[in-house]
Amino acid sequence: MPMSHSLSLRPASPLLAPSLLSADFSRLGEDLRMIESAGAQVVHVDVMDGRFVPNITIGLPVVESLRKATTLPLDCHLMIVEPLRYAAEFVKAGADWVSIHQEADPHLHRTLAAIRQAGGKAGVVLNPGTPVETLMDLVGDFDFVLLMSVNPGFGGQSFIPRVLDKVKRLDTLRTERGVPFFIQVDGGVGMKNAADLIRAGADCLVAGNAVFKAEEPKRAVAGLLEEMLKGRTA
Repeated sequence: MPMSHSLSLRPASPLLAPSLLSADFSRLGEDLRMIESAGAQVVHVDVMDGRFVPNITIGLPVVESLRKATTLPLDCHLMIVEPLRYAAEFVKAGADWVSIHQEADPHLHRTLAAIRQAGGKAGVVLNPGTPVETLMDLVGDFDFVLLMSVNPGFGGQSFIPRVLDKVKRLDTLRTERGVPFFIQVDGGVGMKNAADLIRAGADCLVAGNAVFKAEEPKRAVAGLLEEMLKGRTA
């Protein structure tokens, strides 16, 4: 049973990916240095086109600038229609991980292959109402799955509790198939649910307001990492 390989993509300890959507866009360089020095391991970048989701954020030029400003992996979550047109471009701009929505792309297999071919880690994103079972025939073609625990488009929304069950089902799928991929969760993540999410099988948590809107963001990062470790060791 190839289980040792099956978990090779799982990080040894859980990863925290603060979301720049909640940062001060006029101070991105400073905010990047702050989360890096606080111990965050990944930078989450929300790319929205105003069509797939009702909000517009940032694009390729900002990712290029972010790449020059940090050595941390850049995790670009594309909430856009026609992701095949841009996915590989984000890798070229400096993204290490690129995730695309299952709901936005009728040719997921092709787009995931394009991301990997460009040299990035390829991820599939599922909205709260999309079951994890839709990924059954794609296992092996992606490096990670991002489960949305809010409806995408805006920061500061409340966590949808039933996503915990989706994390568990996805973790079971990974174990049963013996295929390496890691599980990420984004939306309403904070001190109250970080440990539970990791315990359920998540490997990487995206946190926006819980970090950047905290009174002391550096302390918030440390607190979240501590909670996440509790979940892994429990």
